[in-house]
Amino acid sequence: MTFKSVAILGSGSFGTAIAKLVSANVAEVLVIGRDPEVCRGINQNHRNPKYLKDISLPENVVASTEVASAIGYPLIVFSVPAGATRPCAEALCAVGNISEETVILSCAKGIEKSSGDRMSEIISEVFPNNPVAVFSGPNHAEEMATGQATCVVIGSGDTQVAGSLQELFTLPHFRPYTTDDLAGMELGGAIKNVYAIAAGMSHGLGLGDNAVAALVTRSLAEMTRLGTALGGRTETFAGLSGVGDLIVTCFSKHSRNHRVGLALGEGKTLEQATQALGMVAEGVPNTLSIHQAARRAGVRTPIIDAVYSILYEDKPAAKAMAELLSRDTRTESE
Repeated sequence: MTFKSVAILGSGSFGTAIAKLVSANVAEVLVIGRDPEVCRGINQNHRNPKYLKDISLPENVVASTEVASAIGYPLIVFSVPAGATRPCAEALCAVGNISEETVILSCAKGIEKSSGDRMSEIISEVFPNNPVAVFSGPNHAEEMATGQATCVVIGSGDTQVAGSLQELFTLPHFRPYTTDDLAGMELGGAIKNVYAIAAGMSHGLGLGDNAVAALVTRSLAEMTRLGTALGGRTETFAGLSGVGDLIVTCFSKHSRNHRVGLALGEGKTLEQATQALGMVAEGVPNTLSIHQAARRAGVRTPIIDAVYSILYEDKPAAKAMAELLSRDTRTESE
């Protein structure tokens, strides 16, 4: 299986970065977005005028506002926010004529609030006969697009699909690994967003390096505890889509979730924090859906609970953090 062309649903930062990345290994990349201005910019000037504006795109990257344009492409990449995955999949399905041999690759990091479903589960529900794969790891669009060294994980239950995607994404500066643990890698990618908000709040509150390091370490323990309860494998959370993604999103200047948390820690409201960001911070809706999933699973998640109380119960960030430190002591393995 070889991919000679790729269609990407989503013309934001990540979709643009993926387009730049795979353009080196395929004949054509089609970016499908809702904004006519973005599509014109890509087609006429070879730049996205709204996201990653300084990135020059090769001439084999073209754009369209029509979902039907994806018909005939052997690989369709979903690069839309988690909350848009189901409506986007349904819109694509409604077009019809999507071959059952078409591979669908999900890049969104989140779980659905109403159902608790992971993104690959949603896509497989809409396209039950198509191969579905997942792309995750410490992969900020800003660095992918500028050719900085990056490692990612590609998940698929089909080794041929995984191998073909691995070949497509392999570049001198870009190294993909593969796994068949889609549950583990998707849960890691979703849950870590909540902890990035917590890390940002810790920085905003002026807590020191010791405190933030402890928070992130305990976040990994909590992520693993919840993720394995929801079907992931322990070793996956110790890998790129677990601790790797956790580290980058908790400390990077590119992390939207960290920036939202930082603003909250500095005393801004959630509305002010998200408006200043100007883009989707998946950790905000993720906190609600993951908190619900943890309650359904009966898993102890004090850090997720603290972030939930700040975002959805208006608890002051300083008070929530103080309560985390004053909980009953226990062994580190718990």
